[in-house]
Amino acid sequence: MAIPTSTDALPSVNGVPLTQPDETLAADELRQRACTELLRQEAIAAGLLDADDPAPVQGAISEAAGSAIEALLERELPTPEPSEEACRRHHAANLARYAIGERALVRHVLFAVTPGVDVNALRQRAEACLIDLRSSSGTDRFATVAASTSNCPSGAQGGELGWLTAADCAPEFARELLGHTEIGVLPRLVHSRFGLHVVEVLARESGVQPSFESVRAAVAQSLRQQSFATALRQYLQLLAGQAQVQGVELDAATTPLVQ
Repeated sequence: MAIPTSTDALPSVNGVPLTQPDETLAADELRQRACTELLRQEAIAAGLLDADDPAPVQGAISEAAGSAIEALLERELPTPEPSEEACRRHHAANLARYAIGERALVRHVLFAVTPGVDVNALRQRAEACLIDLRSSSGTDRFATVAASTSNCPSGAQGGELGWLTAADCAPEFARELLGHTEIGVLPRLVHSRFGLHVVEVLARESGVQPSFESVRAAVAQSLRQQSFATALRQYLQLLAGQAQVQGVELDAATTPLVQ
């Protein structure tokens, strides 16, 4: 996405620019800056941050602003303690997530999201690649495409990443990769902080399933994180609905949301 050079036309939240005139950002990074600015301004309104706190430069906020935002979220979004029943229900529905030692033999084609990239065009290329590889037979095609297309150094080895456990990859990648039974090219693009991946699972090894009691703390933490993420998303929607947001698409709500 090209960023306009006029200061007035820059993406902004309540008149505070989110970018510099010569910056070009992917849509996700722009939304992230907008959400951070919504929280920074709300911290000022709540008296948790000085009104003369400097506006972010290229997305970097002051140390005081970071602390104020943490205090704001702690005050506004208390996280309820999950019940025993909720923990057991979540554990029973996600047994594979808590398996110890589960791993998969994987290769991929990475379409990296980098500053200035046209995300829509990148997604279209990734989806076309996914269709191509799902419709191809034999192993050579995947390796050839990875070598010519992937933005990952593994492309030189046909996209091979080897055996991966949850500890070997980003959490968002592990969630899509592990805890499933699929073998072959996954029928969906895998999104991670690095970009879009076309993934092929060559083999799987199931892990040992521990007792609920031994993983209860991890289950409870997972539920707390889910609850906080939902509450934060709703809180940001409310703040966006009350703000003047220009040049960036945000979900917004004009009335308080039930949490």
